[in-house]
Amino acid sequence: MTIPFSAIEAGQSFVSARVTVTETHIVLFAGLTGDFNPLHMDAEFTAGSDFGRRIAHGMLGHALSTGLRSPIDDWAIEAFLETRRRFVAPVFAGDTVHYQATVLEARPSRSREGAGIVRIGMSLRNQQGVVVQEGEDVLLVGGGVEGELA
Repeated sequence: MTIPFSAIEAGQSFVSARVTVTETHIVLFAGLTGDFNPLHMDAEFTAGSDFGRRIAHGMLGHALSTGLRSPIDDWAIEAFLETRRRFVAPVFAGDTVHYQATVLEARPSRSREGAGIVRIGMSLRNQQGVVVQEGEDVLLVGGGVEGELA
């Protein structure tokens, strides 16, 4: 079932599914992006850092958060318009992350009848509940006509 913009209200909250970040995630993300920064790839380098071991790319955590299943996936999303993240704590291989999201604003689109702009506050958390990333996403959500974009 596709949930239309008209059913979305400020204050609604959601929790996503979880994923455990692995060494494979980190290595494949480095290969995909070309980001081979020693903080992500060099165990000797990071042993002497404040982190003590290799950390996942901040953008890897961000990318994973956009793919974690939640009730938001049932919305009639037509476009991902904007995203912002602050990386506030490291993510390590072996951490299990999920996000908590709250609708901060849901306003009708000025250019798309029946559609609206939805601003969501996001916090990505590890298995201990520590916030590792926080920010906002902005989505264009349509009218939810089954089988087609509104």
